[in-house]
Parts: sequence; structure tokens; C-alpha cells
Amino acid sequence: MKRLADERPAMSVSGLCEICQQPEVDHTCDRCGQLVCDRHFEEDRGVCSECVAELGRPDSPGQRDSGDDLPDGVDTYRF
Repeated sequence: MKRLADERPAMSVSGLCEICQQPEVDHTCDRCGQLVCDRHFEEDRGVCSECVAELGRPDSPGQRDSGDDLPDGVDTYRF
């Protein structure tokens, strides 16, 4: 007798945090796909701490969205 696909037991994803090796993995990074623990996941951005380091924080100096806070006389380009 053949088993149907809907009769298969559900599989869960588990493993170690790919950054600190802790056994409690709760998240998958939306950017790189790493399995990470709560400590290494930024909930509001959906990315791991390594991707945050690569992308930078939105409030860091190199990540400005507009030139409104730049001093007068500074040229800005907006696309």
C-alpha cells in the first residue's frame, strides 16, 4: 500500500545557531538564510546580526534616506 503525501509526518527544522552554536535556533535570516538564535536576530528587519553588520543600521551616518539633515551648500543626488 502506498502512502499519500498528506500522511507523512511533519518535519521541523532544528539545529545550532550558525553564529554562536547555541542549540536554540528560533529564526532564519531573510537575507542570507542562516539559522540563528534570538540574540543574533534583529526582529524588525528580519535579518541576522552578520547581515546587519554588512548592511549597516538605518540610523548610522552612511545610511541617510534624505539630505534634509546635511549642512547648507552640500550637493545631494536623489534617484
